[in-house]
Amino acid sequence: MPSIAAVELAELPYRVSQKEVMNAIKCMFQHRYEHIDRLLCIFEHDHIQSRAFVQPLDWYMTEHSFAEKNALYIEHAVRYGKEVIERCLQSANIHFEDIEAIFYISTTGIATPSIEARIMNELPFSIHTKRIPIWGLGCAGGAAGIARAADYCRAYPKAKVLVLSIEFCSLTFQLDDVSKSNLIGTSLFADGVGCACVVGDDVQLRSIAPQVIDMQSMFMRNMEDVMGWDIKDKGFYVVFSRHIPTIIRQSIGGIVELFLRKNGLDVSQIEHFVVHPGGKKVLDAYQDSLHIDENKLTYAIHVLREYGNMSSVTVLAVLRRFLQQSITQQHGLMMAMGPGFSCELLLLKWGEKS
Repeated sequence: MPSIAAVELAELPYRVSQKEVMNAIKCMFQHRYEHIDRLLCIFEHDHIQSRAFVQPLDWYMTEHSFAEKNALYIEHAVRYGKEVIERCLQSANIHFEDIEAIFYISTTGIATPSIEARIMNELPFSIHTKRIPIWGLGCAGGAAGIARAADYCRAYPKAKVLVLSIEFCSLTFQLDDVSKSNLIGTSLFADGVGCACVVGDDVQLRSIAPQVIDMQSMFMRNMEDVMGWDIKDKGFYVVFSRHIPTIIRQSIGGIVELFLRKNGLDVSQIEHFVVHPGGKKVLDAYQDSLHIDENKLTYAIHVLREYGNMSSVTVLAVLRRFLQQSITQQHGLMMAMGPGFSCELLLLKWGEKS
């Protein structure tokens, strides 16, 4: 079975506290909401302490064109994408020329040629490296990227591939959007850059790594308006339904139960929950629907607190916490939900190769 050899994150330049963001949003929107202080309480209930952005906080307080924001997306994606790839390959002890494919995951900017092509012009990858850019999966993208990389490595057991996930949610911020979705988004979303290395069964690793035992995608019909973008002249306008926690609470228990049963397991046999922390209410919904203790979500809670919601990158940050621990002979469940509305599940197992 394919293994996850390494996961790394890039260090972004501007780390700010949740209070600093709240004060900035109050300054920007206080004349457009009648009860701004009451609305801003969402910043205190998200359990987020800090986030990182690619631009200084005062940059977001003035209007910027879609063209300017997208140019910054490309510039920062190449810069920090290179950084995180180098970290990941060093951690996995794998050379650039050994990488067969790069899966590029993003939803917060556009580029053709895509970002991994621009990076390949600056790092010594083989000219035969396959490029698989995947756009539009939102928060589910990190888990989906690992799953698609594992699919590739199942077909090619000697393969070594990268999953590069880059999201600059802050660059999608719209100063003229007074919707509640936008206000909630400003309290949750952040920037992040992550990279994972996935290898086939014939690749020898220096240390024990989690294997991807099984994967499942789950599409929920007629829920296009739950999460996504409304794309207008000025760029991306966030669509973020208040019903997301309710949908998770009503659906995820049954989805996970059937997936695990197919593999001869149940939730009580899962030691490690590598879940995307979309927000405090989302984590509460996971806990309620799966009937698990809060301590099972410790790493997800910590990542949310320290990074906020970095869209597809967030679940990689949670996975990285698990890879830093000494784990043997235990099962894990990687899970994320995103636009569609959809769910990505991966069954992981630490221990000797199957």
